[in-house]
Amino acid sequence: MAGISLWVRKKETGGQVDFYHNCFKIFGRSKNRGSSTESRSAPARAAYRAGEKIYDHRTGLWFDFTRRRGILHTEILLPDHAPRNFADRAILWNAVEYAEKQKNAQTARETELSLPKELPRQVQLDIARKYAQYFADQGMCADLCVHKKGTKNYHAHIMLTMRPLNDDGTWGQKTRKEYLLNSQGQRIKNSKGKWKSRNISLTGWDDEGNVEIWREYGCRLINRELEKRGLPLLDHRSYERQGLDKEAQVHLGPQAIALEEQGVKTKLGNINRAVRERNRQRMQQREPVPEAERPSYDEWLEQYLLEKEKLLSRGRERGR
Repeated sequence: MAGISLWVRKKETGGQVDFYHNCFKIFGRSKNRGSSTESRSAPARAAYRAGEKIYDHRTGLWFDFTRRRGILHTEILLPDHAPRNFADRAILWNAVEYAEKQKNAQTARETELSLPKELPRQVQLDIARKYAQYFADQGMCADLCVHKKGTKNYHAHIMLTMRPLNDDGTWGQKTRKEYLLNSQGQRIKNSKGKWKSRNISLTGWDDEGNVEIWREYGCRLINRELEKRGLPLLDHRSYERQGLDKEAQVHLGPQAIALEEQGVKTKLGNINRAVRERNRQRMQQREPVPEAERPSYDEWLEQYLLEKEKLLSRGRERGR
């Protein structure tokens, strides 16, 4: 699941365009070239994001990140039927590892949501908690960690469980196998003589279109707070979908951001400066839209919801 940038333009102060993003990743045990146990272990990932020391019972290794800085808040939000001891990060993610038997099992989904630096710290935290609770209400265990890198980069990491919980708090099944049938209703064999089949998700969390809905919800949470303060709103869609003649900037990453804040120009920073200059020139060549003609938040939201329904309808048509 590739990430997509959110954008917001400052008021007409001559400042540069600020970028925020909301991306999703899947974590698993697959052995990628150059990967390590740490990069594949759910407890290790959780320890790194929370700045904690956690023992991974599956691998027999300790992962200690207690010296890590820039961690503003950590919290675990659970569905109502989840075991209460899952509020302990070590217990939760070791339980996830124990539940998975496949060598290439997917253990967690993560979303990263940028938090506008223009908002107060407590408001940033409230947005992150509401976003995490949104997933917990759908039945996922949500491990929330809010980070700060440098002076401007505030963001939330939310690790989510992928296996559903039964009503009694035990782990349920992610999928069920469905055999493919021919026009006569008979099973079909592949070239190796095995029955063709596919896995059907039992949670709906992997359904096409979900990421679009989740991104839009995170964007809406932020926009509510921006609108209260008279600040420009975010839009999670790409520039092309917004109908804008603009180039997207590249993601700098923590190392490049730190160097740029120290006054050291980086290759990625130079790319973004060139992009900003080209976008500035495009803006100068266009007639500005009078403020009175700009859509309000309610008008923007109504337009977006209509576009989202069209997108989901196309997805449903392809699934038939």
